[in-house]
Amino acid sequence: MFFDKVGKMALGSRLRMLSEQITDDAQQIYELYNVNLKAKWFPVFYVLSQNDGSAITAIAEEIGHSHPSVSRIVSEMLTAGIVAEKKDKKDGRRNIVALTSKGRNIALHIEDQYTDVDHAIEVALARTRHNLWKALEEFEFLLKEKSLLRRVQEQKKERESKKVVIVPYRPEYKEPFRSLNEEWITRWFTMEEEDRKTLEHPEEHILSNGGHILVALYENEPVGVCALVRSSDPHYDFELAKMAVTPSAQGRGIGWLLGKAALDKSRALGAGRIYLESNTILEPAIRLYHKLGFRKIAGRPSPYERCNIQMELELTEVDKAKATY
Repeated sequence: MFFDKVGKMALGSRLRMLSEQITDDAQQIYELYNVNLKAKWFPVFYVLSQNDGSAITAIAEEIGHSHPSVSRIVSEMLTAGIVAEKKDKKDGRRNIVALTSKGRNIALHIEDQYTDVDHAIEVALARTRHNLWKALEEFEFLLKEKSLLRRVQEQKKERESKKVVIVPYRPEYKEPFRSLNEEWITRWFTMEEEDRKTLEHPEEHILSNGGHILVALYENEPVGVCALVRSSDPHYDFELAKMAVTPSAQGRGIGWLLGKAALDKSRALGAGRIYLESNTILEPAIRLYHKLGFRKIAGRPSPYERCNIQMELELTEVDKAKATY
């Protein structure tokens, strides 16, 4: 069978096929009971059969459909003479949809169909090893908690992050260190004198002062960098700086891996407190720093005009690696 061969990758196709089969049967069931309804109208029809009328927005919320979808169904039911629209007595700016006498007559004669369909489904479910109805409730809950798209994105990120290797700086990474940083700085801000000095001469301004540079390789290509700069402030051991990931490689957890590697390096060197500067326009970066354990502190003098937030991290507080990406 095709679905046995393809597996869960075809979940959408399988559910769609099942839905089409049940919808086809449902339409024939309506004809069997001489009920003049289309299967897709049923959720709206049922809601209206339980009250004296509802606004389209209220119907959409109750049945979990979009407003445009309910509007289209109501339009078709209006044409069929099953519903009518009237002004809301409490709010003349909106319309209320209600069943017409024709619709009410259908509601009276559909009760036997409800009974037979409900019993037929119960009998079918009783013959299954797994209750489809309960399983659907569980799966819908899980998808509301986290969509299938989000779940696949996380799996993609996890798989691709396993191809990332963090390595220490070597002379051949001088150009990627400069270009990757220049790429993100010029995308959001303007290169400043302090940037040029550090990026053009990283050995002199970072490494020779006891700092470190880490490079992220994806399939052996440099795609991300960050630096641990020895701090001149006695309150801090290092400044986490010059973190950059090329846009084409983003979404693979590279920023997290670089940050984690930098903190691990700091711990190995006996550091206790790390400092960083950033800008709040860089929302993904700020979220990353929070996940790594950094917290905002009061502003300090900065050599960078673009800096509008400073953060610090006490390494002793995060040694348990409580953050996850």
